[in-house]
Amino acid sequence: MAIQIGQKMPYCEIPATSQLTFSPQAYVGKKLVLYFYPKDSTPGCTAEAGEFRDAIDAFTKTNALVVGVSRDTIKSHENFRQKLELPFELVADTEEMLCQIFNVIKMKNMYGKQVRGIDRSTFLFDSSGKLAKEWRSTKVSGHVSEVLQAAQALG
Repeated sequence: MAIQIGQKMPYCEIPATSQLTFSPQAYVGKKLVLYFYPKDSTPGCTAEAGEFRDAIDAFTKTNALVVGVSRDTIKSHENFRQKLELPFELVADTEEMLCQIFNVIKMKNMYGKQVRGIDRSTFLFDSSGKLAKEWRSTKVSGHVSEVLQAAQALG
């Protein structure tokens, strides 16, 4: 059962970049933008990460932290962060713990083959840690500004 609007994220601890551990409790008091993407260094994921990077000051002004999640390894994430100069952390959900909590794994068509992968999705939590808004099966274009507007509207 995936997390629903108004619910808090269940407790978990997952490795993240900068030798950190992602845990939802660490973000209470701030808004949290948790965005799931399929794979480091692919064209769509690079564009999306770049848009979040370019809007980071605006997110910070709304007391919102941005965190990216994929099934890539810490090493892959560190390289991706460095290459794009990302000012936010990436979570290495190699065991798909967060993917299951948010129900973002689905069968996708890649070059005519069915593959299991992450459905590009974003989740916005309010400062009390409750899920306020979700976007599933998103397209990169215009998505970050929509998330930013929702974060600003949360007050």
